[in-house]
Amino acid sequence: MIDTLVFDFDGTLMDTNSVIIESWQHTYRTFTGHEGDMDYILNTFGEPLETSMENAFPDVPVDESVKVYRTWHREHFWDMIELFPGVEEMLKEAKARGYKVGIATSRVEVTLYQGLEKYGLMDYFDEIITAEEVENHKPDPECILKVLDKLQSPPENAAMIGDSKLDMMCAHNAGTKAILVGWSLSLKGKDIDDFPAEEAPDSIIENAMDIFDVI
Repeated sequence: MIDTLVFDFDGTLMDTNSVIIESWQHTYRTFTGHEGDMDYILNTFGEPLETSMENAFPDVPVDESVKVYRTWHREHFWDMIELFPGVEEMLKEAKARGYKVGIATSRVEVTLYQGLEKYGLMDYFDEIITAEEVENHKPDPECILKVLDKLQSPPENAAMIGDSKLDMMCAHNAGTKAILVGWSLSLKGKDIDDFPAEEAPDSIIENAMDIFDVI
């Protein structure tokens, strides 16, 4: 019986796609003079930023490329983010039904809390684990397992809801149910049969409230 819901943040609860993509393109323009490949950018969704930057700009010190990205990102984050349709209603219903609710994200704490504050979502979450609180990032299950430990929930009673292949792999590695949101930008249009086994979701939901039909 599923009694615990653990959400990714970017691309799952919050539409941060535009600010992430534009932060990337600003970084590409800064270091290369042109914009980057969209397929590569989308494939980084869910990764720790340092890993993505090191791969994208191997000749640039990681702290330098990260600084350029994050400076632009912070300056535009508040104005460019939007809550996905139905998310607040879904969170409200989850709490009303007595589910334990957490976040396991690769985003840093400062902007995560800014996003939750902008839309008044803080009270819906019982536990939150951000990038600073783990040593091993997705697809390693550390972030989910830390949330579950704090919530005193066994993995078999939990579902991870995310938008990237790393979220699905993280869920499998943690032993939780894996649910993919159909509004995922990086995986949009794929059916369950399109994924290799290690990345395959157990369910795909097209609307936020559909989560109650698959858990």
